[in-house]
Amino acid sequence: MEPKTRSRTVSIGIQNFEDLMLHHYFYVDKTRFIKEWWENGDVVTLITRPRRFGKTLTMDMVEKFFSIPYAKRADLFEGLFIWQEEKYRELQGTYPVIFLSFSSVKETSFSDARKKICQIMLGLYTKYSFLLEGDYLSEKEKQYYQSVSVVMENYVVSSSLRMLSEFLYRYYGKRVIILLDEYDTPMQEAYLNGYWEEMVAFTRGLFQDTFKTNSYLERGLLTGITRISKESIFSDMNNLEVVTTTSEKYETAFGFTEEEVREALRQFGLSDQLERVRFWYDGFCFGKRKDIYNPWSITKYLDSGTFDTYWANTSSNRLVGKLLQEGTPEVKIAVEDLLAGKPICTELSEEVVFEELEESDQALWSLLLASGYLRVEEAWEQEDKEETGARYALALTNLEVKKECRRLIQKWFKNNSSRYNDFIKAFLAKDIDYMNEYMNQVALQTFSSFDVGNKPSERAEPERFYHGFVLGLMVDLAGKYQITSNRESGFGRYDVMLEPVQKGEKAFIIEFKVFRPSKEKDLEETVQNALKQIEGKQYDTELVKKGIAKEEIRHYGFAFEGKKVLIG
Repeated sequence: MEPKTRSRTVSIGIQNFEDLMLHHYFYVDKTRFIKEWWENGDVVTLITRPRRFGKTLTMDMVEKFFSIPYAKRADLFEGLFIWQEEKYRELQGTYPVIFLSFSSVKETSFSDARKKICQIMLGLYTKYSFLLEGDYLSEKEKQYYQSVSVVMENYVVSSSLRMLSEFLYRYYGKRVIILLDEYDTPMQEAYLNGYWEEMVAFTRGLFQDTFKTNSYLERGLLTGITRISKESIFSDMNNLEVVTTTSEKYETAFGFTEEEVREALRQFGLSDQLERVRFWYDGFCFGKRKDIYNPWSITKYLDSGTFDTYWANTSSNRLVGKLLQEGTPEVKIAVEDLLAGKPICTELSEEVVFEELEESDQALWSLLLASGYLRVEEAWEQEDKEETGARYALALTNLEVKKECRRLIQKWFKNNSSRYNDFIKAFLAKDIDYMNEYMNQVALQTFSSFDVGNKPSERAEPERFYHGFVLGLMVDLAGKYQITSNRESGFGRYDVMLEPVQKGEKAFIIEFKVFRPSKEKDLEETVQNALKQIEGKQYDTELVKKGIAKEEIRHYGFAFEGKKVLIG
């Protein structure tokens, strides 16, 4: 029996399974996951999926199915896949369940983040305060119970979920299911706000006590966006089953398949829009399924009937934006290719090592894959015996994601000056005076923001800057010019080339040079050397071969000295 959708009323943002069922809101049946997860028998499962893929709703569904307070709630599951088998109807509502989420732990300091996590633990202990009644706990255990607070000691935090599991086991006579949603949110915020090491040390002990040494644990289920390296917080956890976006397990449990999208469109009278919906929102790949859609975007479209970038605008993209903006020239060149519709090829580890994000391009691509910005088009094992692991061909996921990437890039320059559009006009019109005025203003502001914290040299900073500048041009001149950088033409590699899409329009070649006081007397001479290089190495060759007359090709030289720029 295929999963069913219910009702044509879309409720946006509800993550409570009970509310969806009782009000008969639009819902695509994902209860098959309960059966698959239970029958796989894994003690602790970590599932990573991009944001807005129904992770929280699924966790809430699992809680409502297993939790003892929801026993005999046939009204929540009748008509759904899981209710077909009698053994699952009997299993419903038979386990104590601890359900917590770290989604709100987004503080800017470790002390505040620690308090927030302690507050979450305190909330759980308050919820189960009936355990203090009767003789289930000894006096010392009651003292421990009451010691749980926002300022409790680290050893109390680490053991809090394990101890609560034991107390619930005594009360109900059954081991506990623990559900932890968005386990990695505190880690991402810690990385962004500079307290990574403290957060790693703090959470490692909590996860070890909860999921490894907890003899009162029946099953554990964690969800998040990234698979954080095992060495960071999951060391020695041999009982952890990790399910990433390339795993075949649960490949249709999160997100909508094309069959489900087609049925939903039929219900809403939008069947004729399937091709446009596919063009905008298809492209996510989980396991071998290459037809997965983001549920948030689909439900927003069903509700509004309007195509837009719903998924991309759902939460902060600070981490992705920071890493792309501050990335190496190689990263920016790769982004150029991705925006142009070309896949990039790279080695890849789905284990995201946050400590390497600023130094390793591979770590960045791993994060972008886990976050949903990239999809795997092809994977193959390397034939070279000295190389290990697989290589992947990665592409931007779909039109919605591409639009979001363009928006992020536009912000890099437009945030620095409201006159960015005027600069583009001056660039096309060869208004050198205005270009120099603008570029000196924006370079002063953006060089520091491109600094990744390891103090790039004066030669490296302009290189980072101009590749970001190229991406800015690509976004604003998309449809008018094909823009490439660092490609071969003539007798060398040009820095930037703008090839017009329409015949009769001007083409542009840009060369960037850093002032060398040992060889040049001033920036003006550096500019002239840049222009001479364009001529001497015949960078026009590629454009001329395509039928563009030399007089229709304009040359720009950008010279840098520290944070000064001269254009000629």
